Amino acid sequence: MAEKVVAIVGSYRKGGTVDSAVDAVLAGAREHGAETRKIFLIDQHIEYCRNCRACTQTEGKARGECAIHDDMKAILDEIDNADALVLGSPVNFYNVTAVFRTFLERLVGCAYWPWGQWSPKPRSKKLPRKAVLISSSAAPGIFLPFATGVPKALRVAANCLGARPVAKLWIGSAAQSATPKLSERVRRRAHRIGAGL
Repeated sequence: MAEKVVAIVGSYRKGGTVDSAVDAVLAGAREHGAETRKIFLIDQHIEYCRNCRACTQTEGKARGECAIHDDMKAILDEIDNADALVLGSPVNFYNVTAVFRTFLERLVGCAYWPWGQWSPKPRSKKLPRKAVLISSSAAPGIFLPFATGVPKALRVAANCLGARPVAKLWIGSAAQSATPKLSERVRRRAHRIGAGL
């Protein structure tokens, strides 16, 4: 069982579909003794990656130091102390939200990519954490993995953060109302996922 679960929420809407599903996962984890923390990316000061690649130049297993001083380091430090992650973003224009994408791009320091090398290499192939991936879409949930880039973006973020996805929750038909409610069936499933962390 996870002792600490950190959720990264890339939704713009507090209390919306993704946020409610994340809350249900965290509730399930808490009921089994886990400490939980939810971080809304819209509440954080995260600047765009400048693509300077300074963080990728130093060899070693430790994540590279970013030249930008904002809230990203504190978020990553919190994640470093977690056993499990919950990563959530609704579908926006066939992919994760801009705020989640900004967070994802800042994870480049998880790779070693010196100048002259064709492509980045992971600093570590070990994935000691578990991850739950959550997304919602206006389309039926069954289409989300095939018609959007969200699953791949969430999976890449999880791997960069040293986590292997153990569960995913794709919630469809989430745009039927201005104030969507999570169905009881989905809430129970999310709760069970959290309990299994």
